[in-house]
Amino acid sequence: MEGKDRLSPKSKIENYSKEKKEEFSEARNNVNYDSYHTLCRETIHGYVFWSLFQGLGPMIWFYPLNELEISGYEAFAALWFLPIVTGVPLILRFIQNRWVLGFLRLLSVASLASFQAPTTLSRLFILAVGAGTSMLVFTATLWNPSKRIRCSTFWGLMLGLLAFVASRVWFTSLVPTWWDNQSNSVVIAVSIIAVIDTVVSGSDEVNPSETTPVKDLQRPYSLPTAFGFGSLLYLTHWCFGESSLILRWVVTGYPDSGPLPDFWGMAVLLCIGVGIYMSACRHMARSKLWWLLGTFSFGGLYYLPTWWGFTGGLILAIYTFSVWPEMIDRLTLCPPARTLMMVIVTYLVEIFFFVWTVAFNFVPGGVYTREHTDWLITAVMLGIGLGLFSGGSTGEESQTAYLKAKNTKMPSGKVNAVLFLLLTSGLTGFWSRYQPERYSHPELTSPKQFSAAIFTYHFGYDNKGWPSLERTAVLLNNTGADVVTLLESDASKPFLGNNDLGMWLGQRLGMYVDFGPATKDHTWGNLILSKYPIVKSKHHLLPSPHGELAPAITATINFSGSFVDFIVTHMGNDRDVLDRKLQAEFLANEIKNSPTHTVFLGYVTSSPGSRDYQTLLQVGGVKDIDETDRDRWCEYIMYKGLVRLGYARISHGGLSDTEVQVGKFEIPDDPHSYRDNTRVTTDKSKVKPDLHFNPVFGNLHHGHGYFSTNRFHMSTPKYFLP
Repeated sequence: MEGKDRLSPKSKIENYSKEKKEEFSEARNNVNYDSYHTLCRETIHGYVFWSLFQGLGPMIWFYPLNELEISGYEAFAALWFLPIVTGVPLILRFIQNRWVLGFLRLLSVASLASFQAPTTLSRLFILAVGAGTSMLVFTATLWNPSKRIRCSTFWGLMLGLLAFVASRVWFTSLVPTWWDNQSNSVVIAVSIIAVIDTVVSGSDEVNPSETTPVKDLQRPYSLPTAFGFGSLLYLTHWCFGESSLILRWVVTGYPDSGPLPDFWGMAVLLCIGVGIYMSACRHMARSKLWWLLGTFSFGGLYYLPTWWGFTGGLILAIYTFSVWPEMIDRLTLCPPARTLMMVIVTYLVEIFFFVWTVAFNFVPGGVYTREHTDWLITAVMLGIGLGLFSGGSTGEESQTAYLKAKNTKMPSGKVNAVLFLLLTSGLTGFWSRYQPERYSHPELTSPKQFSAAIFTYHFGYDNKGWPSLERTAVLLNNTGADVVTLLESDASKPFLGNNDLGMWLGQRLGMYVDFGPATKDHTWGNLILSKYPIVKSKHHLLPSPHGELAPAITATINFSGSFVDFIVTHMGNDRDVLDRKLQAEFLANEIKNSPTHTVFLGYVTSSPGSRDYQTLLQVGGVKDIDETDRDRWCEYIMYKGLVRLGYARISHGGLSDTEVQVGKFEIPDDPHSYRDNTRVTTDKSKVKPDLHFNPVFGNLHHGHGYFSTNRFHMSTPKYFLP
């Protein structure tokens, strides 16, 4: 005591300051990695990571989609390789600084505002920078010397992904971050709060007592580990970036179309949650039998129909998420720069291979990748197996020392509580979407009149790369069409955003959906929306020996007791002459074999009067709704056993590269004794008001209409008189 009393005032102040610093450090150290506060904050960080990571691909794809060839903008994917700079230890330590890491987090969040950029190119550039920056944050935190930071980052990634998928339930498969300016701004605001909280709390600051000496751990080989994690990352994005994806892999025609996403997506979400919960069973992730079960379940998803394939997909969901902690443990025991470089190479090779399996007709080397999703599945599962079983070990001792924080259970009770809340939120979203009354439409009375439309949709992105679903819903609703076929509509692929356009539009418009053919069938999609029940349907892959695979659907729809067959298709590219010949013959036979009431809605890639056009008319026995319209190239409406009432062409207004065509028909009481309308008029005063097309599209317009909105053009609307 006497010695302390003799200390100078300056020494007392220094000692007091030192004690306070130690208290602050101790207080920060005592904050659990899995406190509710930390978990919620890290979940938001994880949500931002997945929004950027899954958002970049569709923006890159926009350019080759429009140009139908490699555009050069694919080079923006190189920003995913930014972690290569961490190969310099000084740089890694620099970005792990609390303030630098806070700045990088803020830059990542700011890049979400790319959605509100004025041009497509500026949006792509800002988004790519944000995706690269988020990969730097990923590296700085998962390779952090602090056990607490590593563990909280991992759970942020897992819970953030679950939050990402659950939020898409509420937006009917769309990503809130990329839906509209309002939802985009809300995500940015919440994320900024999380970043500020992280910086102010000092959670990114490393205390020496938190570090783990890793020199005694048996490190796995970096190359196979990179293959494994890159494949796991791709599999997660490919099949489980949205809850309806695997359901669209196994869909078939009515009446047994397989599990529908409105209800059975709940099972997918639950299995993702079960897989995350089972991550505590680390011995399963290290089991070769568990890996074999995951591999066989993936094969089942691909090869088996409807419910059996769906069961395989559910098992695959559990497997995929159960091995994440083991793979992350192995990954972070490898050098970050070269390992993550190979991770991104693996991911990009696999995602480009999947592009090649569908776009083989437009890319170099496509003849070798055509329809070979089976090769991709094999590569993905072998990659994961290499990552888990090739060299090194993360036994219980290593796991506890390296990834797991302190002696807490993994996942802890608090992690499980947040997991449960996120699952509950997602499941509640499914319940909110359940509104069967939306499919109730008035019965048709005699004369039974209906309208049908065809629209080449371009995957739900407008000509500037922004989402066009809401505007499309308004357009289709204004047409009054009872049946719509949407071509180029399978956007459930990862490079197209993992969006289920049929489900969204079906719910928005109150229409039944026939999604087909299945995503795994390597087409660009061809679905039917109908206000009236679809009795039966069959999905077809048309003969395509040389060119792109052409989809078609034959469906029977019940119009208040009257049955009408619809044959809808997107034929192959015009340069593949044999393909189009065989396809036209196949479709003509389908039309010929259908009952008396039939409508053909097709993208024929041939001009009026051409060989394929004549095949459809002469062999199929149908009529062109307007044989005088010679200025068509792709879209056609044909019919038999019906009375034509009206025909309109509506400009795309920037929503797509192709117009909308609409036909109005009457179902005759006696299909064997009736007269079709033969006279054409553009004077709507000569027909009953209930037959008029919606005046919202303007009036009769001659010639092409290059409008910024949706307007009548090409000398339509036309009406047909007896």
